[in-house]
Amino acid sequence: MRRRSRDADARVVHLVAAWCLDYPTPEQVERLPQLAAALAEQPSTPAVTALSGLVDHLSGTPLAELQRVYVDVFDLSRKQTLYLSYWTDGDTRRRGEVLARFKAAYRAGGYLVDTHGELPDYLPMVLEFAARVDPDAGRELLRAYRPSLELMRIGLQEKASPYAAALVAVCAGLPGESPADRAAVQAMAGAAGPSVELVGRL
Repeated sequence: MRRRSRDADARVVHLVAAWCLDYPTPEQVERLPQLAAALAEQPSTPAVTALSGLVDHLSGTPLAELQRVYVDVFDLSRKQTLYLSYWTDGDTRRRGEVLARFKAAYRAGGYLVDTHGELPDYLPMVLEFAARVDPDAGRELLRAYRPSLELMRIGLQEKASPYAAALVAVCAGLPGESPADRAAVQAMAGAAGPSVELVGRL
């Protein structure tokens, strides 16, 4: 019973983070009260507190402003991309094989996903998979790309972006403490094995 409760909490965190990190739309704005209510039902944890603050921010900001800021943060530069394998493989041939593994994980979980033109390593998509389809496989993908997540977090925190809260929440649910800086993230990547190399830089 306790394990199911922890899994349920993780699913809520992953789903709320997924929806908050996706491009702002009228549908997303309409969903925000539901996200706030779902978080209010969870125990008070750093992840829930961080996400609650982000949901409050999104709820109190006009849609046009949310869209402008989102594009400025995530779309105008690869320095803050939400594609997990970009940080480890960049625009290399090897990345195609990595993206195929994401698709294979989705298929194995029976996840019939409309990518809407996004690559399968798009973080909101991975989080939704972890929340709604296969929590174990989803968490494994997130653990495998922990360095990517931490670089995203650091970059957003340096920008003082409200979206940093979503990365803080996701990273808080992974084993161990978050690295303090990029050098520590690089050390984490190196500890994962010689094949891991961070090529996406902020």
